[in-house]
Amino acid sequence: MAQQEDVFKKIVSHCKEYGFVFPSSDIYDGLGAVYDYGQNGVELKNNIKQYWWQSMVLLHENIVGIDAAIFMHPTTWKASGHVDAFNDPLIDNRDSKKRYRADVLIEDQLGKYEDKIQKEIEKARKRFGDKFDEVQFRATNERVLENQAKFDNLHHRYQEAMNAAGGIDLEGLKQIILDEEIVCPISGTRNWTDVRQFNLMFKTEMGSTADGASTIYLRPETAQGIFVNYLNVQKTGRMKIPFGIAQIGKAFRNEIVARQFIFRMREFEQMEMQFFIQPGTELDWFAKWKETRMKWHQNLGFGAENYRFHDHDKLAHYANAATDIEFRMPFGFKEVEGIHSRTDFDLSQHAKYSGKKIEYFDPDRNESYTPYVIETSIGVDRMFLSIMCHSYEEQQLPDGQTRTVLHLPAALAPVKLAVFPLTKKDCMPEKAQEIINDLRFHFNCKYEEKDQIGKRYRRMDAIGCPYCVTVDQQTLEDNTVTLRDRDTMEQRRVNISDLRSIIEDKVSITSLLKKLL
Repeated sequence: MAQQEDVFKKIVSHCKEYGFVFPSSDIYDGLGAVYDYGQNGVELKNNIKQYWWQSMVLLHENIVGIDAAIFMHPTTWKASGHVDAFNDPLIDNRDSKKRYRADVLIEDQLGKYEDKIQKEIEKARKRFGDKFDEVQFRATNERVLENQAKFDNLHHRYQEAMNAAGGIDLEGLKQIILDEEIVCPISGTRNWTDVRQFNLMFKTEMGSTADGASTIYLRPETAQGIFVNYLNVQKTGRMKIPFGIAQIGKAFRNEIVARQFIFRMREFEQMEMQFFIQPGTELDWFAKWKETRMKWHQNLGFGAENYRFHDHDKLAHYANAATDIEFRMPFGFKEVEGIHSRTDFDLSQHAKYSGKKIEYFDPDRNESYTPYVIETSIGVDRMFLSIMCHSYEEQQLPDGQTRTVLHLPAALAPVKLAVFPLTKKDCMPEKAQEIINDLRFHFNCKYEEKDQIGKRYRRMDAIGCPYCVTVDQQTLEDNTVTLRDRDTMEQRRVNISDLRSIIEDKVSITSLLKKLL
């Protein structure tokens, strides 16, 4: 576990050093849990969004997109339940004066039990090698069974407390913390206050004078912008059920415990799609979207073993099915996407609070009804982090050197092709620039002439550039260049006129989309 934490620290450092992610307002020592995406980070992030958007809107004739405003009428959040129920359970340690989310403290404790189990499994795997049977070991090893029992008991109590009738059981959460003897990471003591609730929405005022200003909120999710536009889109687009509305946008949550770099932030970006369906068909569509979304993730080539579904034991009051797609981060399996069957809760609530009739007339059934909804919601920032974590490698080379390389999927890489003149003379820079001028309309290219060629390769490896081209003396004679592959480091001579056809399909979003069909 400590080794994984060291790797994660290196990834965070790498993100800053190579222009992926900076602390916000860095010259003023940053702002807690707020980050800026640098020149390479914004390209990777935009490519992730493009992959998602096109997989939704381009590949599905019955899904369209919108871009709703961040500011919304305040009654929106009353109808959605956020004003009354969007709360975090907080607890203070009297000795350190530090405040924590009670649910996070308990989830960390669950993680410790999982780590102990995994540690025993890895020890046994090394001992037995190919003969190791993990299923049998989990079912028979005393230490694994003991820790699994502790995990199951804690998990059951935690779910009961978080999903208690009438809201979160605050006393129950505190009792769990006391029973598990969870200590403050700073003071090391168990001198806890009672658990209290804190609303996560940011408030601001709209209006030119204090007397005339009204309280509004920065949206804590993008989904409500889709729901309040359901009628606008359905009517103007002449949409027939089943159909979906997709959106990418910023959301804001006043997280007290924001941690693990960009995994949990106060300002973040979501990619959400709400799929409107006929009541009674929701569980079939839920299963279909689970399969579709998992395929989208695994299509990046990170290995099926690094993903899993985590079905919710107890559901939110508006849902009749819910699951998370979790990815193996250096700090354990963590949620990157949620898939929820939200029934007709949202549209019914907005109809009630607005006084507007929000229904769909089904010409095939000759009746009107409030559609049910399947939601897929993915955090762009968490997706970004999962890709960086899986792609990062410190690779030992045969000559004893080490190179740091990002094995980014080529279609998502910030820079697709780097072009180097071997020297700054003999018209090599001009020839290199000529290549870039021709290819820049098709994919993102970068020109580099500083330092020896090996150092330039290393810089491109570190930002995940899949291909490098070197212009040398032979280029000036026969119009061929050396094409280097990032992952294999293999080099081959190719004709300049063939570069586009060789590279373009491998680095385009289209190459990913074709695999989804």
